[in-house]
Amino acid sequence: MQGEKPTHRIVSEKELPPEEILFGTSVAMGAIQQTLRKAARTTVPILIQGEGGTGKEMLARWIHKHSACADGEFVKVSCAAIPTELLESELFGYEKGAFTGANQDKPGRVEWADRGTLFLDDISELELRLQGKLLHFLQDGVFCRIGDSMERRVDTRVICASGKDLQPRISSGEFRGDLFYRINVVQLRLPRLRERREDIPRLAEYFRMQHERELKKRCEPFRSEVLEYYKTLNWQGNLRELSNQVARYVLIGPDSLAPHPATRQNALTTIPSGETALPLKRMTKEAVRKMERSVILRALNENQWNRRKTAEALQISYRSLIYKIREAGLSNHSETL
Repeated sequence: MQGEKPTHRIVSEKELPPEEILFGTSVAMGAIQQTLRKAARTTVPILIQGEGGTGKEMLARWIHKHSACADGEFVKVSCAAIPTELLESELFGYEKGAFTGANQDKPGRVEWADRGTLFLDDISELELRLQGKLLHFLQDGVFCRIGDSMERRVDTRVICASGKDLQPRISSGEFRGDLFYRINVVQLRLPRLRERREDIPRLAEYFRMQHERELKKRCEPFRSEVLEYYKTLNWQGNLRELSNQVARYVLIGPDSLAPHPATRQNALTTIPSGETALPLKRMTKEAVRKMERSVILRALNENQWNRRKTAEALQISYRSLIYKIREAGLSNHSETL
């Protein structure tokens, strides 16, 4: 890379699940694994598509770990979480004096990813002007910091992810077709969790052990009937929802399972209305609210109330975190668990 090397990082290593957990035994994930065994060691761009919570970042980190760039940094950029007016400087950096407040040179995340992997999450949210600058970088491997005319060159693997289908956005003019074809050399479409039900018991046990470590709290292992019950649910939030449900189980115990498998004949249907259903719903909602408040407060304290770091740790958007903080009444920074 031309110019000085960045001297600081914001990238943290995250534990990856074993391959038998990440890919499981479903046909859809098996096909993805076979594709990646051929593509991971190359430097071609990869586009990962799938609903929110299906594990797009987790898969991107696996690709990085098994690529020729594994010794470099894995640098994530959330195109949806960073305000548009700041995203260009976050990506490409700036020179001292480029704008008000630019008191020193600042390398962008593209430079941090030199000889590593640049992961662009929610690429569909990138504005058109920045799409053009990104396309130029992908074509030539060069870019300019804001306020500088010197071209800099980096060698980085680019992985993009989108929770939205990009084709309709191309048709509406919101996404550049030439950029799509540049990032879509290898496309992976992650299945929803309910499309890989056979993997749910293993995933639930993995999340249970993971949350036990994170929350420093032991809990009972899942009973077989609970795991079977989990397999019947729709899991609209996919892996993220399953992880949150398991975190509830670790914090609260078996009472967090509401309704309990024994009280529900068909988990794919809604709870019937009646005199006993409404109190159960209220108790469940209150238990979830208290658990969520506790988890958010713990994460805020662990990240010194840095809300962006907390949002990344909880794997939710910054906007969602702000809403949940207000909803839970967590406005006092001196509050502790």
